[in-house]
Amino acid sequence: MARKHGRNGRLYADFSSGGGAAATPIASLRQWSIDFTTDKVDATAFGDTNKQYLAGLPDSSGTFSGLYDDSTASAYAAAIDNTANNARKFYLYPDTNDTGKYWFGEGLFDASYSASVDGAIELSGNWAASSNIIGVGIS
Repeated sequence: MARKHGRNGRLYADFSSGGGAAATPIASLRQWSIDFTTDKVDATAFGDTNKQYLAGLPDSSGTFSGLYDDSTASAYAAAIDNTANNARKFYLYPDTNDTGKYWFGEGLFDASYSASVDGAIELSGNWAASSNIIGVGIS
């Protein structure tokens, strides 16, 4: 497996109002992350010489950030959608030149915006899995 530069990474998501649309590239992003952690249950017993744990359920979550761009659907629409299930389809590509490797699923998205007098308006947010997150071609 070769090393990859992050410049061709991309987040595709359905940020349309109400959801239900196709996932599209989110413009002007500069960073995304995906995190896989597993719950750990303390299983330490009398006589053990160190703490011991049992693995629980795995979790998937992540972040994204970049510049505010009003030419595409807004993360705001996904964040404030208060329908019964506001899960959004998404795809994370480490390298869009290698479209056979990506993660996908549905997530619940949050969004934050910030602006300063000497900078661009910025977007940041996080997501948490609301379905199984599946890696395709990811080893």
